[in-house]
Amino acid sequence: MLKRFTVSLEDDLLVEFDSYIKSHQYNNRSEAIRDLIRKSLIMEEWEAGKEVVGVISLVYDHHQYQLQERITELQHDFHHQIISATHIHMDHDNCLEVIIVRGMAAKVKELAAKLSAIRGVKDGTLNMSSTGGDLH
Repeated sequence: MLKRFTVSLEDDLLVEFDSYIKSHQYNNRSEAIRDLIRKSLIMEEWEAGKEVVGVISLVYDHHQYQLQERITELQHDFHHQIISATHIHMDHDNCLEVIIVRGMAAKVKELAAKLSAIRGVKDGTLNMSSTGGDLH
């Protein structure tokens, strides 16, 4: 059930918000506000250490000595948080590893940080979301 409420904003802030809505291709202000509220609540869940789902993306040079072994060993250390992993050969030198994770936010962030810090990893990115059905 949808509830209506009124929001008061300064003119300058509303102009910026309308620009944000247009650049992010929202259909209306309500959709944008709902999305921003959900994102804020999800951030609080991350900070509170609640359960999250996420994707860790790694780009690395597969020629780096024992890099693949270190990545695999670390994944085994966090096997309770890992749902799936996919390895993609980007070109002759570079690989992309996509790891789907689920668990307490602190453990997921720890795994992502440790993977990203391994020598030879060129880029490591963690994207998390909430598993809470009450936000959607």
